[in-house]
Amino acid sequence: MKNNTVLLHRVLTASPEKVFRAFSDPTAHSSWIPPYGFVCRVHEMDFKVGGKFRMSFINFSTGNGHSFGGEYLEIKPNEYVKYCDRFDDPNLPGEMITTVWLNAVSCGTELKIEQTGIPDAIPAEMCYLGWQESLDKLKRLVEPVIPDAQ
Repeated sequence: MKNNTVLLHRVLTASPEKVFRAFSDPTAHSSWIPPYGFVCRVHEMDFKVGGKFRMSFINFSTGNGHSFGGEYLEIKPNEYVKYCDRFDDPNLPGEMITTVWLNAVSCGTELKIEQTGIPDAIPAEMCYLGWQESLDKLKRLVEPVIPDAQ
């Protein structure tokens, strides 16, 4: 783990289209992106190159939260998403860049994520732990195949 960078890798038993939808749909995204114990409120999410997003993570125990926002830099449907974001809190300066790669594999989707520029006040290992929780929630969202009731 490079300083201020986290790298993550998972294989999910879901199609790249389904995994991509979990990043591009605001309701789906808010259900898995915050770590355990947090809820996410999406204020704005214009999922297109140059589109902006704003959201808040709220600590469910205390009701306190932090807000952040950014811009989508590159999107290749079902394959690639790159975005930048920054915290509203001036104690967490700088811009983070998150890059997501989706690759179709025999059993579903290989997912790789790189996040760079994590503010110095956030230990990279804590960010990594948060991402692990988020990816567990992502797995639980995209892997079940639930037929619609007739």
